[in-house]
Amino acid sequence: MYRIDKAVILRQKAEAKVSSEKIVQILEDDILGGTLRPGEKLDEQSLANRFSVSRTPVREAIRQLAANGLIEIRRNMGATVRQLTAGEVVDMFMVLAELEGLAARLCARRMTMAEIDEAKARNDDCLRAAETGDQVAFLEANNAFHDVLLRGTRSAYLATEAARLGRRLAAYRRVITHPRQMMSSHAEHQRIIAAISQGEEDVAQAAMRTHVDVIAGSAADIVLALEANAAPLSATR
Repeated sequence: MYRIDKAVILRQKAEAKVSSEKIVQILEDDILGGTLRPGEKLDEQSLANRFSVSRTPVREAIRQLAANGLIEIRRNMGATVRQLTAGEVVDMFMVLAELEGLAARLCARRMTMAEIDEAKARNDDCLRAAETGDQVAFLEANNAFHDVLLRGTRSAYLATEAARLGRRLAAYRRVITHPRQMMSSHAEHQRIIAAISQGEEDVAQAAMRTHVDVIAGSAADIVLALEANAAPLSATR
């Protein structure tokens, strides 16, 4: 019979609680909050010790962060923190604005009343979170709102691509989310829903583009401040 290693069992239980996705989110916050600075190396073993996991979920998290553009992996140097330029952030949000704008147009053509009601309910959740200043709840409700619209397009490819780019920019959304911005987003959502409800494709598309462009400008301003002052994002809030 094989001897059961208690340490291995405990580590496996810990890894079940701390997934690679959770590690990604924590490290994203560390990078954008300035705890991990541009050029700083991410050591797999140190991170494994920090999260009480093996190196496998850490390695998966590092690969995801690299795919998201937050870190660089170089031969013989390992993984280091990378700061996106303002131009890169603007470019990605510009593409997202077009994708989500098209999604809003298709929703005005294809969305059912039940789906529109669901979008309204998720935007009500956004308002409640904004009124209490609950950033976490707002971001969850905001994501749910946009997910409802993407489903309403009836275009799996468009929904997948928009969601993928949205995830890549999620960390920047978190940094710029504050009470005033939350209330503005809620109002913008209302205009989008109204246009979709009336079947006004052009208006819905334009409203969504404007909504994403506003976020893009705020995110780019933060990155420009970083480039000018080499200050952590937390200092620009």
